Order: sequence, then structure tokens, then C-alpha cells
Amino acid sequence: MAGSVPPAPEFGETLPLEASPEVVTFLARRRSASAMSLAAPGPDPEQLSEILRLAARVPDHGKLAPWRFVILRGAAKDVFAERITALADNQANPAKANAALRKLTRPPVCVAVISRFIPGDIPEWEQRQSAAAVCHQMLLAASALGWGANWITDWYSYDPRATAILGLAPDEKVAGFVYLGTSTEQPQERVRPDVAAITTEWSPA
Repeated sequence: MAGSVPPAPEFGETLPLEASPEVVTFLARRRSASAMSLAAPGPDPEQLSEILRLAARVPDHGKLAPWRFVILRGAAKDVFAERITALADNQANPAKANAALRKLTRPPVCVAVISRFIPGDIPEWEQRQSAAAVCHQMLLAASALGWGANWITDWYSYDPRATAILGLAPDEKVAGFVYLGTSTEQPQERVRPDVAAITTEWSPA
């Protein structure tokens, strides 16, 4: 995998805004790996800790950290998958629900990003968006370090029985399951939006 991650800046340290052509190239070619293509090895505890540290460097109005991480790996992930498998047959489409579980069981590491609302001055919508930003930044960090990564929300993100098994409080939501591992196939480019078709420029009436 890629080299070590630089240490976190000290509080108050000046962080110059500089052009980074390498980052632009990376973003122009970023592609999620299929969850079904992710195999061992996955990030070890130290590598995963670095990915989470990078993921947490997202816009967070109010400095609330309105999210937390739940790591699923090894035997514990197997137990979680086994427990929610019992719920798959109760979904609207049991066959599809059972098939979706393979995305959970195959990758060696999974990080559930849990969104939480902290009452106060910052609107709930902004706090939820911050949790989504964490998911995306985790994808970027993992990919930049050479890991395959995929961000998924599936039925077990919304079934209250499944989220209870995961340990969520009643006011918490799953922003996403981020799967990490070694990609066994090279992702291919997919269809992208026509940006011009979805962009307007406001002008006064």
C-alpha cells in the first residue's frame, strides 16, 4: 500500500492553500471498487486508524463531530452478519435482501458511520451532511492509500432491528457502511452525469 500518512497538524498550525495536481488527477479518476471484489488483506488496526483520522477531517459546523464509527471485522463481523441474516426473510424482497448481505460478508473490514443529531444552534440537516462527508472522505482516504473501498447503505441500514443489533441509539442513523479491502479486480469507469445539464447560473429577474 501507499506510504505512511503524515502526522496530524498541531492545533493552530498554519495550513497553506496550495495547488496539488496529483490530487486533481486522483479525483478525476476516482472510482469505487465493487464490494464483492474486496478480499483480504484489509487495513490493519494502525492503517485503519489513519484512514479514520483522515475521514474525520471534514466540514463540521460547530465542531460537534455529529458522527461516530463502528468497526466490523473478523469473527465479530461474522456474528453481526449472522444475526441480521435472520431478518432478511422479513424484507419486502427477501431474495434481494439476502443477496445484499454478501456485500457485508465478503470484504474483510467494514466501518459503519453513525450519524447523530446534537441539539443546538447547528441545523440537523447540516449535521447529517457532515456524516455523509465522512463517508466520502473515508472512500478518498482509503483509495489514496491503495485500498479498495465502497460506500453502501442497504436494508440493514434502515431496519430498526438491525440497527439495534449494531448498537445504535434511537436517534442515531447509519450514514453508510464503508467496506475496505484489497480489490481483486480493476474497477471500470461508469456513466457520469452531464454536469452542464444539471448546472444553472442564477441571475436577477
